[in-house]
Amino acid sequence: MVAGGVVADVAMTSMTVHLTTALRRPRHERRPHVVPPPAPRPAPMHPAERRMRDAGGPDDRACYSCACGYLFEARVTASVQCPNCDTVQAW
Repeated sequence: MVAGGVVADVAMTSMTVHLTTALRRPRHERRPHVVPPPAPRPAPMHPAERRMRDAGGPDDRACYSCACGYLFEARVTASVQCPNCDTVQAW
């Protein structure tokens, strides 16, 4: 049997190669060892503001009264419609 110009008596079999050192990437493909600076620390927050943020923020709902006598709660907007008589409550 001829393999690569060399005469061999035994057929070649697959073999496992164990590297003694790790393969290295070429210098132009390596990533630089630069660590980005840490993010700046946030400014200290007032405890009341922290509690409001943790609670989900301010409640954007208000209590409105209609000319029909109906009292209702709705989102804060420039004009609110009464759910009882459909009159627009503009302010």
